[in-house]
Amino acid sequence: MRFTASTPAKRVALVAAIGVGLLTATGCGYINPQQTASPYAASDGIDANVGSLQLRNALIASAGNAGSSPTPSAGAPGRMLGSLYNTSSNDLSVTMTTPGQSTVSLTVPSNGTVRLEDNPTPADFANVGGVPGSLVSVKVSDGTSTQDVQIPVLDGTLEQYRQFLPSPSAKATSSATAGATNTATSSTATSSASTATPSATASH
Repeated sequence: MRFTASTPAKRVALVAAIGVGLLTATGCGYINPQQTASPYAASDGIDANVGSLQLRNALIASAGNAGSSPTPSAGAPGRMLGSLYNTSSNDLSVTMTTPGQSTVSLTVPSNGTVRLEDNPTPADFANVGGVPGSLVSVKVSDGTSTQDVQIPVLDGTLEQYRQFLPSPSAKATSSATAGATNTATSSTATSSASTATPSATASH
């Protein structure tokens, strides 16, 4: 296409029209950085690395009620959700302990993944140690390294988490009573080395 402009005024108008066209074609991304270009934790959970273990989208689902009381309680049961990646060539014996002194133990196979939502044995804590809406310091160990990880506690306000809320009665019946261990060895873990390196960038 050939543009002609016989006068300076026409040339200025032509340049302005081309500039507007470029902005329209490129959209807001021409000016503002795209969110997908920056690493971030998807969903509502957090990311963390503990030794050879990588946690992705980790959170605790809890109704926040202990027994029949409607009052939110830090001592209510909760369920750990998210994915655990083993970046090593050895099986990892993972333990996670809440401020309420409830511990969940499970094995993550070498170069494998355990998705807690799909695990046959739920990673249930009898005592979360924090009410929904708070962050609780969960002591996470891969068998060699140990780190306190701040994990959010969410209730059933968001529909996708309602199915994972332990009932208040679970506190009395759970095998993960305070000071005890709830062992969950996953049969759904994958041993593919490619799954051991998630695309999300870890946040410490």
